[in-house]
Amino acid sequence: MKTSDTSFPPTGHASANADTAGAPITFVAQLRGIDSGGASDGRPWPERQLAPGRRIALADLDCALVGLRTVHDILLAAERARQDGGPDQDVGERIVEGLMQACRALAMYASLNVRPC
Repeated sequence: MKTSDTSFPPTGHASANADTAGAPITFVAQLRGIDSGGASDGRPWPERQLAPGRRIALADLDCALVGLRTVHDILLAAERARQDGGPDQDVGERIVEGLMQACRALAMYASLNVRPC
């Protein structure tokens, strides 16, 4: 398995709004932190030389691609279970179609965020 070449430890995630450490944890504060551009690891985009809007777009792209991979993995597992498992392992055509639509939507969202601002 390939190890990550990032400089931060892979365990434990800092919030996207880490500058508010010590502030009370509230639902609204968490929503604001999520909306401030946290990437899939919950941290702001690391390239500080980019414009703030571009950093948020790249963080959103990162999240969309992680979501796309996750949904695709579920779709692949569902197909393998359908082919190799018993009839009770088939998730059904509607579930498979929903997973395909989720993949399509995430790919479209990612393509919007990959273009320069």
